[in-house]
Amino acid sequence: MRKNLDPFNEHTDEELWNALEEVQLKEAVEGLPGRLNTELAESGSNLSAGQRQLVSFARAILRKNQILIIDKATSNVDTRTDELIKKKVCEKFAQSIVLTITNRLRTVIDSESVMVLDSGRRVEFSRPYKLLQNRNSLFYKMVQHLGEAEAAALTETATQVHMERK
Repeated sequence: MRKNLDPFNEHTDEELWNALEEVQLKEAVEGLPGRLNTELAESGSNLSAGQRQLVSFARAILRKNQILIIDKATSNVDTRTDELIKKKVCEKFAQSIVLTITNRLRTVIDSESVMVLDSGRRVEFSRPYKLLQNRNSLFYKMVQHLGEAEAAALTETATQVHMERK
């Protein structure tokens, strides 16, 4: 676990524990037989998919990356953990460039900009609020496809974010 979090041995135990606490993994790691010194199996197979993603996120927090690429980081986590990750990204990487690749529209609805790809080609790029104003937008159609209640919730979130940024 230690080598995965801090491959160059640049951080104190306290910093490692704090990063694990930030992503709500501290308790789980404390329960491991070797705690921070637990040997992770090949590809981290002795952790759940969600835990592996949270370990990667804790590593990014430790490194204080100026550019953060999140590739389907919340695809294997529950809604509560998805919200935790979103909150921590906003909190810890407010001054960084964050590129999020996801299939979950809720993950990016409050983003500065959204790029919609179709078959690997860029078809749209704008603020979520603006894309939702265009009923011909692929983003709009994707949101509507989620169902009336979820579409309304996402539209409300996008509107709130738009008003806050005005």
